[in-house]
Amino acid sequence: MQSALRVVHEPDPGLDLAAAERAAGDFLRALGVSLDSESLQGTPGRMARAYAELFTPRSFDLTTFPNDEGYDELVLARSIPVRSVCEHHLLPFTGVAHVGYLPGERILGLSKLARIVEHFACRPQVQERLTKQVAGWLSDQLSPKGVGVVIEAEHTCMTLRGVQATGSSTVTSALLGTLRRDARSRQEFFALAGVNS
Repeated sequence: MQSALRVVHEPDPGLDLAAAERAAGDFLRALGVSLDSESLQGTPGRMARAYAELFTPRSFDLTTFPNDEGYDELVLARSIPVRSVCEHHLLPFTGVAHVGYLPGERILGLSKLARIVEHFACRPQVQERLTKQVAGWLSDQLSPKGVGVVIEAEHTCMTLRGVQATGSSTVTSALLGTLRRDARSRQEFFALAGVNS
């Protein structure tokens, strides 16, 4: 028998696309961008809808199954796409997440690892918090023996503005349980994730 936790995202009652569109138009005009041309007239609306989409994760079922075989080795999903928005500049950051766990009594439907990453990435974020939130939530919901999360991302707030460090990436990690305490398990996780520890 399968067990599932439904993770539903109700429409935000504070979401007002018309107000967001007006604000986007005011913002662009305040920066000296004329909205008179045919190609720019619809930009405030597109901008409002784009940010609403970036901040709205899809609902999903966190499906788990009994670990009938007593599998006790690492389960790892590598290179899960990550897209989020830096909460300091509202500029995107993109990259990949490597998410793994050592099963306890239940195992997780594999696609749910990607859904969990998306769930926490769909809001203004900092990469450090995002990494910890994914690890903590998996630990709380699945009760595994260990959890490991590594996120590698390029932040456009750093590559397109300010220091303009084109090509740089930021790597964050969160390890819980056995993956934190046991050096061999930790090394295996980093090796399978393709990250030099």
